[in-house]
Amino acid sequence: MTQRTTKIPISSIILDEDIYPRKGIDHRRVGIFSEHIRDGFEFDPIEVEPAPDKPGRYRLLDGAHRWSAYKTTGKDNVEAIIQELDGIDPLLYAAKKAIGPRQLTEDEARNTARRAYKNNSKLSAAEIGTAVGRARQTVDIYIADLRAANQMGMDIKIFCMNRLGVPQDRISKRLGLARTSLHYHLSKMPTLASSTNSDLSQGFTVSQVAQKHGWTDPMVWSLALEGKDDRDRFKELGWGLRTWDQWDFNDCDKRFGDDWPGRIPAQLIAHILFYFSSPDDLILDPMAGGGVTPDICLALGRRCWAFDMMDQSKRPEIEPHTWTLSSNGHPAWPVSSKTKADLIIFDPPYFNKKADGYDEKSISGLSQDEYLEFLEALFTLVKRHAKKTTRLAFINADWRDFQSTPASEETGKGAIMIDDYLDILKRTGWQRTHIIQAPMSAQRFSAVVVSAMQKKRILGVTSRYVIVLKQSG
Repeated sequence: MTQRTTKIPISSIILDEDIYPRKGIDHRRVGIFSEHIRDGFEFDPIEVEPAPDKPGRYRLLDGAHRWSAYKTTGKDNVEAIIQELDGIDPLLYAAKKAIGPRQLTEDEARNTARRAYKNNSKLSAAEIGTAVGRARQTVDIYIADLRAANQMGMDIKIFCMNRLGVPQDRISKRLGLARTSLHYHLSKMPTLASSTNSDLSQGFTVSQVAQKHGWTDPMVWSLALEGKDDRDRFKELGWGLRTWDQWDFNDCDKRFGDDWPGRIPAQLIAHILFYFSSPDDLILDPMAGGGVTPDICLALGRRCWAFDMMDQSKRPEIEPHTWTLSSNGHPAWPVSSKTKADLIIFDPPYFNKKADGYDEKSISGLSQDEYLEFLEALFTLVKRHAKKTTRLAFINADWRDFQSTPASEETGKGAIMIDDYLDILKRTGWQRTHIIQAPMSAQRFSAVVVSAMQKKRILGVTSRYVIVLKQSG
């Protein structure tokens, strides 16, 4: 922790209630301080830290009443100690400073302790107690219910990741747990499953059981459908099974996956699993996005390793990994493991589609050449880390810049079509076995847009394909 003392404008200081340990400002105390300031009394400098995401602003750590008094007396500048806390919890730092001149009340101490624990559940009761001026045993009472809920939340995360076959060392790293703590949580998994199965056996619906236990629907489905064959699973989920090589799904099943740019229908992923994998197979999803693939893997009894550039704390089963090209033109593989996937489902952000909705590092915003170059590098890498029997299911769509251009005037320049993907796949050692049409719904176009397109003879794009491949040779 470093600090420096200087004069700063009163107007640059803010009182951030997120890190203020008291319930409010004591205006009687402010009045007394104001009188002292007018009489020439000099107070110790107030303490502040640079406000996150607000350049040139500071948030109070100590001296809220002095700061308020300075404002009432018309001061423009005030002497302040600017602290760089370097990872120290600002709420607990402010609480520790507050217990000097006037102790925190019981309500203030309890509220601050609970807020600190919610912000960082790794804090011990002793650490919190030192800051708020209370014994460890007292803090244990303050946060008992939060700790229990946190333990249950941790159990649920571990249950999900363990169910999907994520190795224990990666579970520990992802959740910040010691291996001994992880083993303790794993020992509770049978009890969690038993309680959930008991409710299901009594006729409660999957959504009711999920709400009661704080689980996601896919996790409950993983128990409700356990032991059933895939066709029965489809029936239980209310999905018709497509028998031919055209899969039309107008809507996304909201039970599976999060709201996400370019969200893919759960039924499409389920059909890929039905035809090209078996129960307990390991599925790899390199760009998992909203989590449709791991959710469907839970319901259909497959293991799944999922990765995405977005680090989603509510989705610990999706491990953070960014597929960036290194100086040698090759992306890095996300895990060091001898275990290899039986099926790889690759549904990348499509070229130039919804680019504004993705992270700025998304491949959707690359140029045409860069986009195809990235796919070629990734297909090469995937083959290097696959088994001879591994299948690759690549999902993508034709892209033509048809906006405002009549079909007869399109030149094809700059377009990326299915044969472009097939050329790259063949070049990187993959042999196509199936091309399945899985068109996007035309309902995304309003009647007004459709009418305007027809008047200008514009031919839109709804094509999407699932290209299934095996290794050539």
